[in-house]
Amino acid sequence: MFIAPEQWNNASVKTIGIDCRFGGTRSGLGRYTRAMLTELLRSNHPVQYVLFVGSEKEEWLQNLRHVANCKLQIANFAHYSLAEQTLFPALLWRSGIDLFFSPHFNVPLLCPVPFVSTIHDLILHRYPGNASLLKRLAYRLQMASTIRRTKAILAVSSFTALEIGGIYGSRAHRKCHVTGEGVEEQFFPASVSSVAAIRTRYRLEKPFFLYVGSGKKHKNVRMLIDTFAALQNTDQQLVLVMLASEAPHPLPPDVIHIPDVADVDLPALYCAADCFVTASLYEGYCLPVAEALSCGCPVIACNRTAIPEIASGHAMLIEPTLEAWKQAMRNPPQRPVHYRQPLWKDAAEKTAKVLIECL
Repeated sequence: MFIAPEQWNNASVKTIGIDCRFGGTRSGLGRYTRAMLTELLRSNHPVQYVLFVGSEKEEWLQNLRHVANCKLQIANFAHYSLAEQTLFPALLWRSGIDLFFSPHFNVPLLCPVPFVSTIHDLILHRYPGNASLLKRLAYRLQMASTIRRTKAILAVSSFTALEIGGIYGSRAHRKCHVTGEGVEEQFFPASVSSVAAIRTRYRLEKPFFLYVGSGKKHKNVRMLIDTFAALQNTDQQLVLVMLASEAPHPLPPDVIHIPDVADVDLPALYCAADCFVTASLYEGYCLPVAEALSCGCPVIACNRTAIPEIASGHAMLIEPTLEAWKQAMRNPPQRPVHYRQPLWKDAAEKTAKVLIECL
């Protein structure tokens, strides 16, 4: 079970605080936080952890109650809020931690303890979208402050590290350590019966291309829809797994939107697909590409940003043009072989090494 505060008396052991407030969310940051924390706690490093969480009742935390080297600290401050900037620093100071690890760039500007931050991408530098001027200025202020003050930067890809160096200079780049991400253990080729069950569950009667991700502008989902419509192939479908609020409307015939797929269903869904497709123009990592390849699903993607690094020669990479996409979807690649699945255990080991060096 979690150590109670009164039992936390080993002053000779260094303490790392981890911002776990994203852990309870169904988001990329949520998945990163949960997977990274789980692997860090499985290791035998001579440190103890304070987990800053929104609520101790979050379901994902229940699996960690057997861990003896961590305790919970409630930090119910909304992200990007005034309370986060004014009240969270005081809590960090009172906690007595030696180092704070934020799995996101959003570290309080007045953070009173040394910290290490993960930077996943610089998306708002490249694709601000509909963000207001105030939001863009706040983002740049926060990012610049974190990069300037952090003891080390954990970059999820070499591409992200280069982006940081290109925008913030050589000093920032020297702080970068490429620690990567990983694919969870359930992402492997599914059985025939599992694939059949997933087709039935989601009423997928035809062969299909699959997209998993958000509908943000840089994801370029409209390119997939326009390409599929131009092919006029009534024997296949395009399946979009994305939030209902982000799905484009109206959708052409045989383009299917699935608003909510349980994480446990994703491996069989990848295996059922003829091909995973993403026309994204900007990725700091692109976990769905790694997940699809780990399941033995062919991948077509744009030859941009971190995608070539993550695909590592096992995907069909093309230019983001309608003609290139039509050609690729008419002639999709074969199923990948010998793809080296990135593991969260390896990413956590690299992360722990940096954290311990910064203590």
